[in-house]
Amino acid sequence: MSVSRDDVRKIARLSRIAVEDEALDQLAGEVSGILSWIEQLNEVDIDGVAPMTSVVDTTLPMREDVVTDGSIQSEILSNAPRTEDGFFVVPKAVE
Repeated sequence: MSVSRDDVRKIARLSRIAVEDEALDQLAGEVSGILSWIEQLNEVDIDGVAPMTSVVDTTLPMREDVVTDGSIQSEILSNAPRTEDGFFVVPKAVE
């Protein structure tokens, strides 16, 4: 797949990346190279291959799902400029 200077300019604009005109040809070649590698991946036979999330077959350690308050309310509120009844007090933002 060939990418033109205009394609690179449009991609750069959509990505909000400033690209000098002198660099457009080089970037077009690099993007074309990347796309040709991607096209090669389409040739790989993946029939019978299960989708996976990791190359390492591991299971995450499980723990009991218990809701707690963390038991550190005083530590959390210790740096607050103002508290009341165990809550942060903030200025009113909406009238």
